[in-house]
Amino acid sequence: MKKKIVLITMAVLFGLSATACGSGGSSSEKTDTTKKTETEEPAAETSDVANKDKPLVWFNRQPSNSSTGALDMTALSYNDNTYYVGFDANQGAELQGQMVKDYIEKNIDKIDRNGDGVIGYVLAIGDIGHNDSIARTRGVRKALGTGIDKDGDINSEPVGTNSDGSAAAVQDGSIEAGGKTYTIRELASQEMKNSAGATWDAATAGNAIGTWASSFGEEIDVVVSNNDGMGMSMFNAWSKDNKVPTFGYDANNDAVAAIAEGYGGTISQHADVQAYLTLRVLRNALDGADIDTGIGTADEAGNVLGDDVYVYKEDERSYYALNVAVTADNYQDFTDSTKVYEPVSTQLEESSHPTKKVWLDIYNASDNFLSSTYQPLLQNYDGLLNLDVDYIGGDGQTESNITNRLGNPSQYDAFAINMVKTDNAASYTSLLNQ
Repeated sequence: MKKKIVLITMAVLFGLSATACGSGGSSSEKTDTTKKTETEEPAAETSDVANKDKPLVWFNRQPSNSSTGALDMTALSYNDNTYYVGFDANQGAELQGQMVKDYIEKNIDKIDRNGDGVIGYVLAIGDIGHNDSIARTRGVRKALGTGIDKDGDINSEPVGTNSDGSAAAVQDGSIEAGGKTYTIRELASQEMKNSAGATWDAATAGNAIGTWASSFGEEIDVVVSNNDGMGMSMFNAWSKDNKVPTFGYDANNDAVAAIAEGYGGTISQHADVQAYLTLRVLRNALDGADIDTGIGTADEAGNVLGDDVYVYKEDERSYYALNVAVTADNYQDFTDSTKVYEPVSTQLEESSHPTKKVWLDIYNASDNFLSSTYQPLLQNYDGLLNLDVDYIGGDGQTESNITNRLGNPSQYDAFAINMVKTDNAASYTSLLNQ
C-alpha cells in the first residue's frame, strides 16, 4: 500500500542526538526517516465523525505534570477511544539500576580504576521534567544506594558535581563485593540541554563527559546515561578509549553493537511491541472492535501478544510494554531494533479492515530512538494494519512546530500524538475541539 507521508523539513540542525523517551526520547544527528509525497492532495473530510470523537493515542510521552509526574487523566480520558502507549518506566528503571549494580559486583576486581575504594559514577539525566528520565535517575540511585528521600520518593535532581560526597541531592552508597566494602558515589550529573533548549542532547553529553573527565580523571569508574543517544556520545567521546563501562537505555542498534566494544549494557523497552500497540489500538477503535483484539485476544489472522511483553492498566487507560536488560550475555538477540515482533506480524484483510488515514507526529525528527527505531517500526506495521499514516516530524522544542501541521484534522480518521512536553496535551485537543 502506497503511503502518503508528509515531509517536515527541520530548521534545527544543531546536531541533536537525544528518548526518551521513550522514551523516552533521545536526540542525535538528524536522520530524516520521512518520505515525500509526489503531490499535495486537497484536504478532504474522511467521515461524519466529529474530530473530538475520533480515536486518539498518546504515545512515548504520557500526558502528565512535568513537575510532579501526576497523570493528566483529562487528556487520557479525552474521549471513549483515547489511550496511552508507552513502556513500564518504573520496571525499566529498576532493571537499569540493577544492570549497573550487577556489572560492578561482577567486575569489582578491575572496576575501581584508581584503587581508592570508591566506585565513582557520572550520570547523564536527559530531561529533568520527563517522567521516564525521572524514573531512570531514581532507579539508578536506588540500586546503588545513592538516593535520598524527597517528598516520599527518591530525589531525581541533578547534583552538578559532587567530588567529596557532600551534595544535598544524593548520598554515598556502599556495596560489598570480593570480600570488601566499597563506597559508591555519584560524582556528577546534569540535565543534557543544549543552548537552543532541546533536551536529551547527545552533543551536550559528549561535551559534559570531557569536562567531567578533566575534573575527575580516574575517579570515574562507571558512566550511566538515561538513554543510548547520550550514552553513545559519551562512549565514543571518552569512555571507550578509557575502557570505562557505559550504560544506556533504549537498545538502539548502535548501542547494542557497541556492547561488543565495551559498552556496558542497555535496556530494550520493546519498541516493537510499543509501535504495534500504538497503531493496533487505533485500528481496533476504527473497526469498532473490542480494544483487546490482536493484543491479549487473537484476531482472525492470529496476531496476539503474550502477557510477558506488556501490561494494561485500566485506571490509567495505558498500555505499557515491558523492558528487557541487554548485556554482553544476550545482545546478539537485539541487533535489529526495527524488526517487527513475530507474534503480531500477519497482514490484516483489507476487506474486513478498510484503509483509514492517521495523523501521527514524532516530537523531534532528530530523536535517535524515535527516528531510527520507533518510526521505522511504525512504518513496518502500518501496512500490515491497513493504515495510511502521515508522519510529522517536530523540532523537539515547540509544540507549535507540530500543531501548525494539523490545520485540517477532518481529513484524518485517527490521531497518534507524541508531545514535546508532557503537560501540553491541551495544545492538541484544543484543535480537535474546534
